[in-house]
Amino acid sequence: MSERKPISRALVSVYDKTGLIELATGLHAAGIELVSTGSTAGKIADAGIPVTKVEDLTGFPETLDGRVKTLHPRVHAGILADSRKQEHVDQLVELGVEAFQLVVVNLYPFTQTVAGGASPDECVEQIDIGGPSMVRAAAKNHPSVAVVVDSRDYDDVLAAVKSGGFTLAERTGLAAKAFQHTASYDVAVASWLTNVLAADAEADAATRFPEWLGGTWERSAVLRYGENPHQAAALYTNGDGSLGLAQAQQLHGKEMSYNNYVDADAAWRAAFDHDDPAVAIIKHANPCGIALGADIAEAHRKAHACDPVSAFGGVIAANREITVEMAEQVAEIFTEVIVAPSYADGAVEVLQRKKNVRILVAEPPRRAGAELRPISGGALLQQRDVLDAEGDDPANWTLAAGEPADPQTLADLAFAWRACRAVKSNAILLAHDGASVGVGMGQVNRVDAVGLAVQRAGDRAKGSVAASDAYFPFPDGPQTLIQAGVRAIVQPGGSVRDQETIDLAREAGVTLYLTGARHFAH
Repeated sequence: MSERKPISRALVSVYDKTGLIELATGLHAAGIELVSTGSTAGKIADAGIPVTKVEDLTGFPETLDGRVKTLHPRVHAGILADSRKQEHVDQLVELGVEAFQLVVVNLYPFTQTVAGGASPDECVEQIDIGGPSMVRAAAKNHPSVAVVVDSRDYDDVLAAVKSGGFTLAERTGLAAKAFQHTASYDVAVASWLTNVLAADAEADAATRFPEWLGGTWERSAVLRYGENPHQAAALYTNGDGSLGLAQAQQLHGKEMSYNNYVDADAAWRAAFDHDDPAVAIIKHANPCGIALGADIAEAHRKAHACDPVSAFGGVIAANREITVEMAEQVAEIFTEVIVAPSYADGAVEVLQRKKNVRILVAEPPRRAGAELRPISGGALLQQRDVLDAEGDDPANWTLAAGEPADPQTLADLAFAWRACRAVKSNAILLAHDGASVGVGMGQVNRVDAVGLAVQRAGDRAKGSVAASDAYFPFPDGPQTLIQAGVRAIVQPGGSVRDQETIDLAREAGVTLYLTGARHFAH
């Protein structure tokens, strides 16, 4: 049905007054009667635009600090009357109630109030009641009423008014948007009440997770395809105000793909696992190289040197501003994506020599929090691994074999341990001078992961250090490392055969530290 429904009466009640006067001016010029509430009515009246206050409509004053003002039959009957039904029209006449054809409402800023650190009472006061009631009523009755919750739609409202009103299809679209708006609002309120106000601060880790979990997501982009061309895909953002890779600004290059996002997210997180200037190069969600440097260009050179073959077509992330020197290095290598917190003057222009490379600017990743993983029939929620276990601090490591590491060796072990977190299990990472030199990832047994790391390191294995994301179940893995010339090993420990590994290291004169922490990544 494309027939337009004329608008003769509008209810306007908004907290965010952006574009309000322009809207009210246009509606009045079109001969539409305006009914409004509180400060909205005051602002319209101050602009010299005729407006009826809602208390004049209802005959009932605003009460309880404004908590009750629109919760009245003369308001809601005018919104909910289905003009397609003659009995509804007749009842309005009998009651002396006039129908609304347009409802413009936006809600109290609850999420912003919570994010601003307000007190519980202040947050509760920003839980809107009348607003969502009007929005839901108008959205339910979209065959008769158009509902607008976004000031960005005001131009469309005025255009529709000039065209004779909204079509049913347009009103249906506005109703869907309105229910999305109230659903997101309700989820935010319920999540805060559940996870903050009603949370048990004394609960242990087993009961710390909420009994109810809610979230809303908005599509921000339709991607060319998913992991493979036959899979459709899209990018969504959660609208909670957090900034991350999904909100990154693209400065140059082809459209981001599904796999680009996955790899860029892994690289971004890996780079920010370190405090010193760091670069991570990722391909298929695994590191081709991770390294620290005195500056970001040195970190990139060292990371690339780990596995130049695999780095071809990889994704690069840096935890510092990209300098022109680093940009010159990257420009010589085929790279899918480069992401950084900022770029020095001239660096982007250097990178743009490659017309397809995707250049992103992003906010540093959120370190704390939880991560959700869908599974068939449900989802898993866990605390994000941010290398904050007690065993992630080298001061808490246990020297199980060999001499205590000298400062340089200990620094390499600490780097290898942190870098290993970014490697899919089973994971082994060999490092030297603050850089990975061999990575064994994603193997179904640990000895194969060791073999892969040693093979990729080649001659660089001699004199390097090794980190394992989980314990060695047998001494064969450490034996391979020792035979390759690894001088020190760090691993969680905890195997029933730990003593065999300890004895092997002791006999070989190899330093072995146990962390007591594990960093599986699947």
